[in-house]
Amino acid sequence: MGADHASYACGAALGFLGDLATGDPRRGHPVAAFGRAALAVERLLWRDHRGSGALYAALCAGGAAAGAALSVRAVRALGNDSSGVPSRAAHTVLTAAATWAVLGGTTLGREARAVGGALAAGDLDAARRRLPHLCGRDPQALDERQIARAVVESVAENTSDAVVGALVWGAVGGVPGLVGFRAVNTLDAMVGHKSSRYRRFGWAAARLDDLAGWPGARLTATLATLAGPDPRGARRAWLRDGHRHPSPNAGPVEAAFAGALGVRLGGTLAYGGRVEHRPVLNPGGRAAEAADIERAVRLSRRVGALALGVSVGARLAVGAALGPSRAPHGALARWARSLRADGPGPGRTARPAAAGRDSV
Repeated sequence: MGADHASYACGAALGFLGDLATGDPRRGHPVAAFGRAALAVERLLWRDHRGSGALYAALCAGGAAAGAALSVRAVRALGNDSSGVPSRAAHTVLTAAATWAVLGGTTLGREARAVGGALAAGDLDAARRRLPHLCGRDPQALDERQIARAVVESVAENTSDAVVGALVWGAVGGVPGLVGFRAVNTLDAMVGHKSSRYRRFGWAAARLDDLAGWPGARLTATLATLAGPDPRGARRAWLRDGHRHPSPNAGPVEAAFAGALGVRLGGTLAYGGRVEHRPVLNPGGRAAEAADIERAVRLSRRVGALALGVSVGARLAVGAALGPSRAPHGALARWARSLRADGPGPGRTARPAAAGRDSV
């Protein structure tokens, strides 16, 4: 089992526990800092054109992933002896910090429960004021059941976006995968709208988010089916109704949650002054109620914990199967060592190793 895979697994677990313990800070969150930087880039690059939006998405998401990759490289440089202990410990800490920063499951549950608590207390006005913390619905015209439906839908979709999707890409790409996915998802939330300003400029960010979110959404729907109170109902609703949703990723997730909880989701809703008539998911279910918010949050937590186990387990299994000698970085190391052993060779100039560091 490769040390990188083991340190990633430990770091991801620690970061997941950190999110459970603390949630998102009210100030100074790294994702908020990225959002401010992306907004500054948008001011420079905005044009009512898809090409400008594609450049914007590439610079912001690519820059975030590249920065994370440089951080990993710097951490690996700390392993200055044969044991590599400093590098592994630092890599675990870096992975834990990145995982905590990109996950939002605890804050998602906290906000959902705040709305549910207001509904349970009969304070519809407070629930309406709180709803925009979760989603972009127009809350003023919503009654109790419509608010409950909106919250359950938001919990379902954001379980994929704010938890499972990040863990999937972390398993694939390590810290750069974690950070890159969160950057793409944040850009979609900022500019991936069908408003007059972003219909063209935000097109690339929205499509990139659709692509990045595809595997996480399917894993979320699968785990919601397995962990929910009605697996057969969840599977039936997912297969029958998931593809009818306008979003290729929200559809399977919301349909699986609807079937698992036995409620109807979808239908007519209002976003930013626009009214949308979406297909009903799990039409045989009952209308969502305030009590279903807590059930959705608990299902979301189970799905998140299972996703951590699946993603970490998959990364460890791949690392064990490949072995350090077959890993890509191992091949590069062997190639570099062969160059040193063979000498500079024709057309190459030998370079002395940097002082204080082992040559690579």
